[in-house]
Amino acid sequence: MKNTMRVLALLAVLTIAAGAVFAGGGKDSGKMKIGVSLPTLREERWAVDYRGFVEAAEKLGVDVIIQVADNNAARQQSQVENMITQGVKVLILAPHDAVAAKQLVQIAHKEKIPVIAYDRPITDGGADLYICVNQFDIGKLMGQHIWNNAPSGNIVFLKGDASDDTVYPMAEGTMSVLKPRIDSGDYKIVMDQFVVDWEPANALRLMEQALTANNNNIAGVVAPNDGTAGGVIQALSAQGLAGRVPVTGQDCEVDAIKRIIAGTQGMTILYDNLRMSEAALEAAVRLASKQSSGATGKDSDGTPLLDFPPVEITRNNYRQVLIDSGLMSEDDLH
Repeated sequence: MKNTMRVLALLAVLTIAAGAVFAGGGKDSGKMKIGVSLPTLREERWAVDYRGFVEAAEKLGVDVIIQVADNNAARQQSQVENMITQGVKVLILAPHDAVAAKQLVQIAHKEKIPVIAYDRPITDGGADLYICVNQFDIGKLMGQHIWNNAPSGNIVFLKGDASDDTVYPMAEGTMSVLKPRIDSGDYKIVMDQFVVDWEPANALRLMEQALTANNNNIAGVVAPNDGTAGGVIQALSAQGLAGRVPVTGQDCEVDAIKRIIAGTQGMTILYDNLRMSEAALEAAVRLASKQSSGATGKDSDGTPLLDFPPVEITRNNYRQVLIDSGLMSEDDLH
């Protein structure tokens, strides 16, 4: 996996610089073209999605045009418009800004191009399908980890970027677990903040502020993903608190598993990005062929939904779930 990640990091640089990458056959292959718009490749999990789309395109015999917005809504719109001019039949869109992405759906629909919202919802956007992991359930797993490992005390509650609509059901899931202790006074939420762009450096800064404001008296931290967890743990380490304060995460990044083994991060969330990206391309092919999307339910706003279950990874089960299954190797974790 280390070599894979180096290759994917290089692809990230090339993608951001060039604006698009074709996979599956090339511009003149004559194959069906599917557009994929990703918000970033700065996080390991999006590099895995990227890999999944490339591999699925080869398997399904289609071309994918993959473009990366680098956390910039205006750039994402420009890239989507460019993909439409290149003749994509379906747009798979993981929005940087869930509200701004509504206009991208309208632009695509004007050209009779179906839109699949990928991993992140589009606010009132009318996507033809939403493929995701159940965000409320992710939040519940995070909340349960804090509940099980911090019976009382000051809690730092960090959320992802405010423009990402996944943060709200995730936060609701967490609060559904923590609320009884908040109401009883056993928990006090001493910081409740969004982390701009999900950036670890911003999580580090917020955690430093929380530690200073509370004289290092923090009982637990809800970190919304592994990157932000890394920033939080860096701040805790500086105060000699790493491993003494439970910290959540998600995305099952290699560095997060290393921290879980070391005891500085309590848990992360695994979801099958490769299967999700393949399912998105399969649905895109069906939609392009005027077939059913394959939705198994509906999101809260009525959007057809295909969701995947989250799996909690801890020190107790990482070997069985990740190593024994072949998802990671011992070499990855050294």
